[in-house]
Amino acid sequence: MNNSVGNAGRLLWAGLRALLVLTVVTGVLYPLVVTGLAQVAFNDKANGSEIKSEGKVVGSRLIGQTYNLPKKNPDDAEEAAVPDLKWFQPRPSNGLGSNSVNTQYSIILSGATNRSGDNEDLITWVKDAKAAVVKDNSTADHKVKPEDVPADAVTSSGSGLDPHISPEYAELQVHRVAEKNGLGVEQVERLVADHTDDRILGFIGEPRVNVLELNIALEELTKG
Repeated sequence: MNNSVGNAGRLLWAGLRALLVLTVVTGVLYPLVVTGLAQVAFNDKANGSEIKSEGKVVGSRLIGQTYNLPKKNPDDAEEAAVPDLKWFQPRPSNGLGSNSVNTQYSIILSGATNRSGDNEDLITWVKDAKAAVVKDNSTADHKVKPEDVPADAVTSSGSGLDPHISPEYAELQVHRVAEKNGLGVEQVERLVADHTDDRILGFIGEPRVNVLELNIALEELTKG
């Protein structure tokens, strides 16, 4: 019996030592090493790919934002958002929802619409979005045609938080942005061209424009 108790004690002590060693190695040392390497080698990405304007963090390169006019009643959750047309607009975010449990804070959730291509709601959203894009981006000197509206102007991304738009959608907004900000069309076209990123390594993905970076450059241009 004494041998059994002794063996059990040795096994428990061996297990406890293994637990302590693994806790220190995997729970303390490994996270510290990985975090340290990330801060040294990938500081920007490790800290959220933050974008600064005038010394202040205004967003992330990885998360899309909306550019809407202030609500007349900030406490009215049912009041429809109205886009501020002096800014370049991002993709629609119909896939976003809010937390229905916490009534004090509206927590935004990412996600797609999860509607099939023949879903009536989705078809209505796309038609309404296309009509709005045509109306909002047509100016006295430039009329947008429905067939010129690209897909990303009327559909949300899989996450609903895509920070990029296609160069085609950015170009479609040039005349409206120029008019609203009192700028020349050529100035705004150069701005879009300067902020258009090519395919990664020349063949991965599609050309894209980061909306937040473009709007920061637009703000700097209007102040210059």
